[in-house]
Amino acid sequence: MADDAKRKARAGVKKAQAKFERTGNAHDEARLARREAFRSARNAGLTLREIGEAAGLHWSRIGDILGKK
Repeated sequence: MADDAKRKARAGVKKAQAKFERTGNAHDEARLARREAFRSARNAGLTLREIGEAAGLHWSRIGDILGKK
């Protein structure tokens, strides 16, 4: 069950990151959707490194986006 939640969270992260990249870095709606996907992934049990891998970003950038270091 937890693995299924992690799989879905990874898919959500990938989708949100792709949308963010398509719309450009200045688009507020995409930025908020990405942050929410990252939060959901954390709540599903993914680490910052796992989220970063799914999004194609460094784990420290994920922490910056989520407001954590």
